[in-house]
Amino acid sequence: MGDRGAVIVGAGECGARAAFALREEGYAGCITLIGAERHLPYERPPLSKDGMSADAPGIKTIAEASRYESAAIRLMLSAEVVSIERAEKSLRLGDGTTIPYEMLLLATGARPRLLPLAEKSRHCLYLRTHDDAGPIAARLKPGSRVIIIGGGFIGLELAASARGRGCEVTILEAMPRLLSRAVPEEIAAVLADAHLRNGVDIRFGATIAAIDDKAAGVEVRLGDGSTLQADLCVIGIGAIPNVELAERAVLAVDNGICVDETLRTNDPDIFAAGDCCSFPLSIYAGRRVRLEAWRNAQEQGTLAAGNMLGRHAAHASVPWFWSDQYDLTIQIAGLADEGRTTVRRDMGDGAFILFHLADDGRLVAASGIGRGNAVARDIRLAEMLIARGARPVADKLADAEIKLKSLLAA
Repeated sequence: MGDRGAVIVGAGECGARAAFALREEGYAGCITLIGAERHLPYERPPLSKDGMSADAPGIKTIAEASRYESAAIRLMLSAEVVSIERAEKSLRLGDGTTIPYEMLLLATGARPRLLPLAEKSRHCLYLRTHDDAGPIAARLKPGSRVIIIGGGFIGLELAASARGRGCEVTILEAMPRLLSRAVPEEIAAVLADAHLRNGVDIRFGATIAAIDDKAAGVEVRLGDGSTLQADLCVIGIGAIPNVELAERAVLAVDNGICVDETLRTNDPDIFAAGDCCSFPLSIYAGRRVRLEAWRNAQEQGTLAAGNMLGRHAAHASVPWFWSDQYDLTIQIAGLADEGRTTVRRDMGDGAFILFHLADDGRLVAASGIGRGNAVARDIRLAEMLIARGARPVADKLADAEIKLKSLLAA
């Protein structure tokens, strides 16, 4: 059985950060980090960006094996946890091993939403893990025809990477515009124009009627009767939180493993963090959300570690998202759908930020786009204004001559 200690299920960004944070917080007990993949914990954002620049994608590990050893963190890779025995405070693995715990963190992440029509196709792939990235990158040859189903962030980043390698790219999006649930329409329009200028064929309102493998690749038949031929089809239609382990343990689940503001589940000895959990956001009156974002995984891993050790700190961070496509960077602080009015600040060279205000004048989100780091500094300042519940004057937000830092000081 071994000594009881802190056990973390999920060796991704969140789980790895939590493991190191426990040591940094002074925890002296046994720490076990269990991962389903065979690789050392690694960063996922590069998979759809830099990872697609070569046939064999590199892997950006969060830490080398020696760091886990020096921190006395036991890594169990290629391991499947099949059940949580809450009464015994132990985990059972697929090979029959039992791991006891004093406290448990579930950082099980999420997985791609599957498209049933593509189930039998050997040319339809999904991108979530490093092992997913290799087969996709290897097929991005100059002149290769690539269909991407879904105009979300993963699909768009992959489209930009594929065009950079000389592929012919078609995006099939069911909605009338890109990123309909993620970014404001003005920013989506800029992204669509960038992809069109770079030679991507975007089909809006597209429905998939059938997917069939052919001798030369894959054929996708659309709802309007037209067909598309491709060498590769990548499906990016969203992600599903990995909650099955929690469900079998009768933990509360609602669009993710339900946790309170300290990331604790309905079992006082079990926490959950990262893509797999839904949690209340105090800055939005306790609205329950689930975030699939790199920084959220980092922050919640650290927060969970402190709270596992009795800190009782509430999650108070402003959500933050980013994406790089071609020479454009999108950054979003807060939840734009909380806003009722929008104020635009033009910053030159096509860059702009949309400030989203609630009915009471509070700044609740800011969405920006521009080349390189054009909007990065002001988005960071906007994030600080959101966290403080600031009510800046709309005219000052719109005036690029007025520094946001002055509004923060006020």
